[in-house]
Amino acid sequence: MQTEKVVDHITTWLKNYAQKSNIQGFVVGVSGGIDSAVTSSLCARTGLNTLCVEMPIHQAESQVNRAQEHISQLKNNYTNVSDTKINLTPVFEEFKNSVPITESETTTNLALANTRARLRMASLYYLAGIYGYIVVGTGNKVEDFGVGFYTKYGDGGVDISPIADLLKSEVYKLGVYLEVPNSIQIAAPTDGLFGDSRSDEDQIGASYDELEWAMKMTDEGKNSIDFTDREQEVFKTYSRLNAVNQHKMIPIPVCNIPVDLL
Repeated sequence: MQTEKVVDHITTWLKNYAQKSNIQGFVVGVSGGIDSAVTSSLCARTGLNTLCVEMPIHQAESQVNRAQEHISQLKNNYTNVSDTKINLTPVFEEFKNSVPITESETTTNLALANTRARLRMASLYYLAGIYGYIVVGTGNKVEDFGVGFYTKYGDGGVDISPIADLLKSEVYKLGVYLEVPNSIQIAAPTDGLFGDSRSDEDQIGASYDELEWAMKMTDEGKNSIDFTDREQEVFKTYSRLNAVNQHKMIPIPVCNIPVDLL
């Protein structure tokens, strides 16, 4: 990958989109992870207003520290970058106290994790609305189009997606070029939605390198019969998640009414 040219291409794409749409700037949720760090850095490079938003909900201190380190670095390097923090923990707790809880702790915890992402989406769109900005997505290709590892109408609810055609490994390469803080580059990827230390790999059952391999094998039409035991396991994990999460990746189904019924 020609990293410098890719960075320039995305930066120009972002700037052109904003100018053609008469948009005043960008809103990016910054989590302390590599995807949001790269995305916010690319937005900052456009020279247009870039608002970095922290939205902690019982967030681990390490994630908060990484996000703040990154935002401080951006503000030192770019005069067009500003930041704000919305503490959503009280909002989340009030929500929990207002909704029914299922008998299945696993089901309840997953629903609440997705609620965290949706509260953040609502917050980003509120800020975008009052400033005349747009919400910039931080999902990469493996998450968005491989295994669907995001929350529908949560972190999947965005206006534009500048890094969604890049594999996770490619996002890391951009992170090095953009001089994203090392603490973020070496941190284990996590969505931070469960209030504990579980990583993306813990949740998915495979690393991003393995998922990229499985994505490539799928694109090439390879058969799992030729794989080692671990490769078969990863391939099955990827295939299962890709199948069950298709509802996130395809347009919302619309019931078309026959003309003779209208």
